[in-house]
Amino acid sequence: MPLNAGAEAGYGSVPGAGLPGGEGASETDPLLAPDSVYEWQPMNKQQLQAAAGGSGWKAVRCYLVLLFWLAWIAMLAVAVAIVVVSPKPVPTSLRWWQKCLFYHIKLEMSSDLQAERSEGINEACERLPYLRSLGVGALILQGAFHENSSPENLTENLETKAQVQHLLAESKKSDLRVVLDICEVNLPGRSEMFRNLNTSSNCSATDVLRFWLDEGVAGFVICDTDSAYSVETLLEWRGVFEEFSTPQDERILLLRQTLDVLHPLNVSTQSNGTLVDVVLKTILPKSQQPLSSEEVAEAIETKLQTWQDDVWISWTVGGEVSDELKRLVLVLMMTLPGSPAFKYKEMEQTLDEKHSDVALFSTLSHSKSREEALLFGSLSFLPFNTTTNFSSSSLSNSSVSSPPILAFLRSWGCVQFLVLLNVWPEPQSLDPSWAASLPEKGVYVASTGMNHMGSTSLYSVKLLPYEALVIKLFRPGGYS
Repeated sequence: MPLNAGAEAGYGSVPGAGLPGGEGASETDPLLAPDSVYEWQPMNKQQLQAAAGGSGWKAVRCYLVLLFWLAWIAMLAVAVAIVVVSPKPVPTSLRWWQKCLFYHIKLEMSSDLQAERSEGINEACERLPYLRSLGVGALILQGAFHENSSPENLTENLETKAQVQHLLAESKKSDLRVVLDICEVNLPGRSEMFRNLNTSSNCSATDVLRFWLDEGVAGFVICDTDSAYSVETLLEWRGVFEEFSTPQDERILLLRQTLDVLHPLNVSTQSNGTLVDVVLKTILPKSQQPLSSEEVAEAIETKLQTWQDDVWISWTVGGEVSDELKRLVLVLMMTLPGSPAFKYKEMEQTLDEKHSDVALFSTLSHSKSREEALLFGSLSFLPFNTTTNFSSSSLSNSSVSSPPILAFLRSWGCVQFLVLLNVWPEPQSLDPSWAASLPEKGVYVASTGMNHMGSTSLYSVKLLPYEALVIKLFRPGGYS
């Protein structure tokens, strides 16, 4: 039965359906028939110009393109001018002794302990390849000769000569240099020779230098209290060094500072430079007992505030510190300008205890060897907080805020290294007010616990007790 059966006429139907010309048409015919079929045709030139706004649009478009290129060329010229005019850091050519770490070996000097002294040299020879892999570049051998030895004993003692020659041969295989420490050894200076009317002593002194330089020794260490520390003697020694020096292998003289103030030498007779290449200094005052946090902070702050770059420094620790502060002092030595000089016992304790200690030393060593800012960049002490107003009594006062953080920058061009030191037993946070002048973002390079990695914001940096952080900062256009 149809669905529309019985329906009224016209219900559900289209009026005029079934008619010709729209009346009585079939149900299959479309309800809406297009009046005409549209055919697409491309626009001609006149139509395009009309659609684009007329013939004047072409000229406007040409002017805009020309203006764009002129502006681009002007910005390029300004950028080139800024690069050319702005001050650029001049690369510094460093000598071998300015780029390496020194490893200080002290041997027994008693005549009845020759076997132990020989054993110490043999033990050092076994570790030479490992030390070289950590970045050590030169050994300072102390105790090979007795104090107050005559010049003849420095070349005629067959047992000592054989031991040192063995160390020189093994060091050469590992690409390490050896420096002999002759501090307090009786090498008379020129003025003393004339006073004693003993010309043979003077000849013997220079003969000692020539003998060991010919054996391959890279240099010598003397003390600021030795009679050889005089202009006349050092000028003569400098001439001997130049006989054995080459541009790639210079022979050097190191001076160990034992007095509070180093007596300056008048080198006006020499047109360029100084008679001493490296000065060995201590960071901390010497002490029999471990220094307190207050003493360590005061010593570090004094070094940072009175820093002078008129002479190349090789840093040693000096005084005793607690086990908690040893890593912090290690970070400080590796980030200060100059060449660190580690003692045998300090290295043994650092490299034999934990894997993190080896990782810290290796990270700092390799960073210092390849980063220009750490090699010869400038040092800027950040006096945002000082320990001058803090003492052991004030630290215990609850009304006093937490102790400050010691900080300094090593800068070269647009690259900066921020070194933060917390010598206190309390955790510390950076104050954003004084960090506002620094770039906000940085990347962790090293930390005492080797537990910081990746990028960071200075506003979120927190230091654990006895912790040191090294953060690499980037400032576009350089640091002023």
